[in-house]
Amino acid sequence: MFGSKARLRRTGLAGAALLALAGCVSAPQQREGAVELVFPPPPDPPRFYFERTILTTAEVEPPDEEELLRYMLTGTRTARGVAFAKPFDVAVHEGRLFVSDTVRRVVYALDFPEHRWFEIGNRGDNGDLAKPLGLAVDAAGNLYVVDGTQKRVVIYDRDGNFLRAVGGMDILDRPSHATPDPEGRRLYVVDTGGVSSQRHRIVVFDALTGEHLYDIGKRGVGDGEFNLPRDISWGPDGNLYVVDGGNFRVQVITPDGKFVRKWGQVGRRFGQFARPKGIAHDPDGNVYVADAAFGNFQIFDPEGRLLMFIGERSETGGPAKYMLPAGITIDEDGRIYFVDQFFRKVDVFRPAGLAPDAGHLMREAAPKGEGKETAPAEGPGGTKAGG
Repeated sequence: MFGSKARLRRTGLAGAALLALAGCVSAPQQREGAVELVFPPPPDPPRFYFERTILTTAEVEPPDEEELLRYMLTGTRTARGVAFAKPFDVAVHEGRLFVSDTVRRVVYALDFPEHRWFEIGNRGDNGDLAKPLGLAVDAAGNLYVVDGTQKRVVIYDRDGNFLRAVGGMDILDRPSHATPDPEGRRLYVVDTGGVSSQRHRIVVFDALTGEHLYDIGKRGVGDGEFNLPRDISWGPDGNLYVVDGGNFRVQVITPDGKFVRKWGQVGRRFGQFARPKGIAHDPDGNVYVADAAFGNFQIFDPEGRLLMFIGERSETGGPAKYMLPAGITIDEDGRIYFVDQFFRKVDVFRPAGLAPDAGHLMREAAPKGEGKETAPAEGPGGTKAGG
């Protein structure tokens, strides 16, 4: 995705961009004369294009003719669906986007290929959520949701049916994020800790039985120690990458907790951190780290060398402008999904090597009776939401 001669430079805005029409499931549309946002800006070769902003669940619904005409004439969209109240994190699996909302106490599932959406965590069973935070998915599409209030990780199948829960009040202090191993057998939970706590660590569970296996790290500044760890990502190299927020660095550890390497320090220069939050990997192993103070995400190679960054801090909002960024994830095709809590949005960026109409996000689901299907999920009020 990146060439070997990628230069360090601040990524600026190439010009005004249009948001993709809500619910448009083909290539995002732009009005004639619009300038496409590209990162980094010229004269550097393009690496990413701003593609769309997701504000509501209506993004999965195809526009009707009247709305399409209004958009083409005015560039405005009709507000539909349920707007995010305070999105926190995002995960994606084969075109199905999951967004946790700490105010609405649910996870929204937006299925773009199937043009429908539904809610997870409010069905009146053992999977009900109190404060959904970090999200993760495994290879089968199972969803892992950290509940900060109940201090557990709730596991659902791809359609939001409750499977089991891991953790609890007696084991976890301040869980914030989690990631399963590729086989879905072990679960690594970030226990962030607090000012008066010494339990700043990664807690490892058997993801199938819920058994507490072992802990990784403790509070400190040494290699393999943590101070307010924030997020965790499983790298293609088989190692775990942890945002060590209070130490302003990324630490790389093996699944059994052995220290591998680290990078980062506090500061406001390129490659440094001020308020690091979310972390994610692309298919090539590059590491993406969100920073709430900078209002951007920085992109590093697997060894921690800065390649570029996208976004700027802003009080007015708009494409690639952020006030309170949080979660970030990369899908199977290299698309970036980036959450901003203040502007209540998810911005989507497409890698330059991917065609606008390509990838899981843009594909159409197979007609019923053909290919892989999922059971219809019930939306609010017992109806099939978004369908």
